[in-house]
Amino acid sequence: MVSLEKIIGHERVVTALGITVVVAWSWLYLWTGAGTGMSARDMTAITLFPHRLADGAGGMDPSLPAVILMWWTMMIAMMTPSAAPLILLYRRVLRQHNTDEARSSIPSLFLLAGYLTAWLAFSICAATLQKMLQPTGLISEMMLWSKSAPLSACLLAVAGLYQFSPLKRACLKQCRSPVQFLTAHWRPGLAGSFLLGMRHGIYCVGCCWLLMALLFVGGIMNLIWIAALSLIVFVEKIVPWGERAGRALGVVLIAWAGVTLLV
Repeated sequence: MVSLEKIIGHERVVTALGITVVVAWSWLYLWTGAGTGMSARDMTAITLFPHRLADGAGGMDPSLPAVILMWWTMMIAMMTPSAAPLILLYRRVLRQHNTDEARSSIPSLFLLAGYLTAWLAFSICAATLQKMLQPTGLISEMMLWSKSAPLSACLLAVAGLYQFSPLKRACLKQCRSPVQFLTAHWRPGLAGSFLLGMRHGIYCVGCCWLLMALLFVGGIMNLIWIAALSLIVFVEKIVPWGERAGRALGVVLIAWAGVTLLV
């Protein structure tokens, strides 16, 4: 019986298509509002200082599981593209082993599942923080962006300073070097694939968690901010000059924090 991979032509194509489908579904779910009851377009604004915008009428009170799903979907949409080089490289290395398991896409799926599990843990923390902040009035209950200049400035400044921290550099090094990462942390079997993906996801969370926290400034469902942060993460982790871009971003964020307190 001819396998689907042979029909398509190559197992890496199958893996790449799978990643594309996951990311596309995640963006579609976000576009439809991710269970908030509002379109993401209605919760999107182009602004550097969201705390100055008028708040929407009313408020939303989705359950904690719904908020966790919203955050996790965002993380899948934003972070999976930058993990694609590792997943595709892992698929290529498996192929060279020339075993029945190596000819299947299942180990790559377990790798991706482990990676996304790390971001699920982050999403649980972020969703819990959101549920704590909304009743305080620090973020809009309707539009989900910051209503407080001090809160915005604090998050921007801390995120900017973190760009220069040793922990950020150490985690980013792991994210930018998939060959060295696989060489150092390879584990056999499906459980090994899952744990390998989770380890890489933990490094990725360590690299990007404060950038993701900036969604509390610009709007948790603000598509402009989501897209901008996705691009920043991709540049930092993939392009040759990504590390320099990350340091430049740190300077911009710190300056942005100062201006936020003045406007």
